[in-house]
Amino acid sequence: MNKEKIAHTMEFPPATEQPNVYPLSWHGQTKKLEDIWDASQREVWDPKKLPWDTFNVSKYTWEQREAIAYWWTLLSVFDASAPPVFASAFVKTYEAHEEDAVRRCFFSVTRDEQNHEQMCGMAITKFLEHPDPITYEPKTELGKRLQKNAKWLYFNGGRYWNGYKQAVPKYSLAVLFSSFLMGEIAAATIFHQMAAGCTEPVFKEAFRNIGKDEGRHMGICLALMERDYPKLAIEDRSIITKQIRAGYLFLSAVLFEPPMDFWDLPADFIDNQRAGEAVARSAGFAIPEYEAKKNNWRTAILNLKGALDKYNIPFPAIPEVGITGEEVSDIDMEDIIPVF
Repeated sequence: MNKEKIAHTMEFPPATEQPNVYPLSWHGQTKKLEDIWDASQREVWDPKKLPWDTFNVSKYTWEQREAIAYWWTLLSVFDASAPPVFASAFVKTYEAHEEDAVRRCFFSVTRDEQNHEQMCGMAITKFLEHPDPITYEPKTELGKRLQKNAKWLYFNGGRYWNGYKQAVPKYSLAVLFSSFLMGEIAAATIFHQMAAGCTEPVFKEAFRNIGKDEGRHMGICLALMERDYPKLAIEDRSIITKQIRAGYLFLSAVLFEPPMDFWDLPADFIDNQRAGEAVARSAGFAIPEYEAKKNNWRTAILNLKGALDKYNIPFPAIPEVGITGEEVSDIDMEDIIPVF
């Protein structure tokens, strides 16, 4: 770094090299984003203030506890990575000198996702009586199988994070917004369904709050698409097409079942997960069945397709749920941007 002082050589300083958070401005042009920010302020919630006094973990067997904790662990692969993922995007909104409401909206998403991470941690800790599903000592054979699954999921998640760190500086915000939308549409779908079917009051309220957050995040992405996509660069269209396919492959691990040719997982992974889900359902934890997951995913993807079609962005084929489109191959974990 050049530390030579220059103020004595000129009346005004040279322009700040970009990207840089300075100079800062507070322009506003998208009222919809201001409205979403206001909603985020009204709807802030605290996981600690949920009705935990109604929760009695002793009514569950250890097998049920480990099965339900596994679902929260699976969710945490996505939700526990979301705060730093969105924090990175939040910083980028400053570097790109985005309008004031965009920066505040991305701050609200980062804050919301921190709540979702805390919810995962609190549920896991209460069920397992241990704050870490990886170092926890399973008490049942099913618990051992599910912990092996969890360790492989976290291994894959670490590969995603390395790729994401490289992607954020490389891609425009317009590309990032479409990738985030993939996760938000899907997340809003599953959490509203979990809230409707769950019998445990504390989880029912948590899912209702999380679903509301995800719907608001979806609104942010849609508003930014409406603003930016009419003038989208041609070269960005093919990147977005690839990202939608990548998002399906990545998010299917929590919303459907992980495609084994993409995720690096042991051969018994899906059998272990299905066994855990069956036990969790028997305890009143409303994880959707296979066909319901497939239909939810298809509906979410079609909603996304409807949002992108108006901008003439080619949609990828998603044959796993019966959607035709442009063929996209050779997706690697390092190509992934979408978050949950």
